[in-house]
Amino acid sequence: MRPSLTLATLAASVAVGFGVIASPAGVASADEDAQATISRLQQEGYTVNVDRVGSKSIQDCVVTSVRNPQTQTDLIRDYYGKKDENGNRKYRIIEVVTSQSISVSLDCT
Repeated sequence: MRPSLTLATLAASVAVGFGVIASPAGVASADEDAQATISRLQQEGYTVNVDRVGSKSIQDCVVTSVRNPQTQTDLIRDYYGKKDENGNRKYRIIEVVTSQSISVSLDCT
């Protein structure tokens, strides 16, 4: 984890992480084509792994499944307040989402 991350960045990462955990990941809509589904998942912060059957272009593919969402997190110490008389500072442990991946299967026959 980069030490240059600010508390605001960490809070945003945590908020995104909780949003992903609370919502069902990878639900494909019948109104979306394959590229739109992949793009939406990438915008939600996922690294999308695509497997496909057939050789048609992606515009002619149909999403057959979205599965296996994986979220990796890291625990960090968030120090706050002034140091006490012994030179110690209070801290809290925050869980931060560091990466997310999901698999999308396409039928391109």
